[in-house]
Amino acid sequence: MSKTANRDAFAAFMCDETALDMIRPVVVDMGWAPEKCHRGGLRNAIQSLSITASPNILMVDLSESGDPLNDINALAEVCEPGTVVIAVGQVNDVRLYRDLVASGIQDYLLKPLNAGQIRDALVQAQNVFTAPRNHDSGAVKRHVSTAVVGTRGGVGASTLATSLAWLFSTDHKLPTALLDLDVHFGTGALTLDLEPGRGLTDAIDNPSRIDGLFIERAMIRANDSLAILSAEAPISAPLMTDGAAFVQLEEEFRQAFEMTVIDMPRNMLINFPHLLTDVNVVLLTTELTLAGARDAIRLLSWLKTNASHARPIIVANKIQPGANEISKADFEASIERKINFMLPYDIKGASNAAKLGQTFVAANRASKAGGVLRDIADSVIGSVDSEGVTAADTGADKRKASLLGKFDLKKMLGPKGKANAAA
Repeated sequence: MSKTANRDAFAAFMCDETALDMIRPVVVDMGWAPEKCHRGGLRNAIQSLSITASPNILMVDLSESGDPLNDINALAEVCEPGTVVIAVGQVNDVRLYRDLVASGIQDYLLKPLNAGQIRDALVQAQNVFTAPRNHDSGAVKRHVSTAVVGTRGGVGASTLATSLAWLFSTDHKLPTALLDLDVHFGTGALTLDLEPGRGLTDAIDNPSRIDGLFIERAMIRANDSLAILSAEAPISAPLMTDGAAFVQLEEEFRQAFEMTVIDMPRNMLINFPHLLTDVNVVLLTTELTLAGARDAIRLLSWLKTNASHARPIIVANKIQPGANEISKADFEASIERKINFMLPYDIKGASNAAKLGQTFVAANRASKAGGVLRDIADSVIGSVDSEGVTAADTGADKRKASLLGKFDLKKMLGPKGKANAAA
């Protein structure tokens, strides 16, 4: 399959002459060649673009397509990176529209077409295509990659990850990617009231397809600056990957975004340690419990051995004064470093966010927990300097001790624990 280096500004593949007659005058007004408007729908586009260079802007008709989503994915196989795709169809279905946009198309126009509708879509597509050219490609772009890891299930790591990604994209106006690596049970898209799409499972199945164009089409937009890649893979489908797809995704994120937030389950950390190769910050999320302290020690030790370049930040979540299993002082003594941030327990705030279909911080900006989350976001951004170097972490104590030696179980568990220990 050979493609020429020259790319046309525009091409259209329409199923009927009525649509072509409506499109051609608008195309001429835009200064493009009307002969690039071809008869034939999506399948004709795929056949044509398999042997010729794809245009900057492509308009395709889905009216004769029996499976528009699969056909769009087939189109992605033959399109070159950067092509902006506008789909046209006659099915007035919001779910189809959302799925198509999630798959990477720029817009979906409903037949019958009108000139104003076509012109607006083409102008927007032209703006999307030309925007990257204004970027100074020679400038060094700082990128901060953050992995959020929970010491235990249910400690709030996913809540923290989605809130931080939201803050980076809204308060700080930074292009942000959120990667939810809980492939079967991830809640990233659910938290943002979005359909997860098939982008992540497609990436796992076909790592060789991952490039800038794939990222553009596979990721779901939560707002103008935040895109998410997640999945709800069938429970009957085991995760079959060597992790290469995840590493490739991280690399593409570094090129396309300024911030990456990875919601990383502990098992992914164990199975694919190379995922942290380019991570700058690891937010270790925990509760003030004995199990949390034990696993914080183990994870900090693992990070020191396998990702010493990453700055660990300890976030204690669900803090209730006088109701924590162990005290802050005892927890810090056991992990031999300070807790960086304490997030108060706010069940009403969490319930409110779920009802609104928003991240916790978006739904609870004025709360005390919301203020702490903004402080965490500031700390993460400040962890990497303008040259992309992670700030040195001085929180760890250099003393060494055995795992059991780090715990004074009787002291942590109080009088009741002492009685049980004595027994």
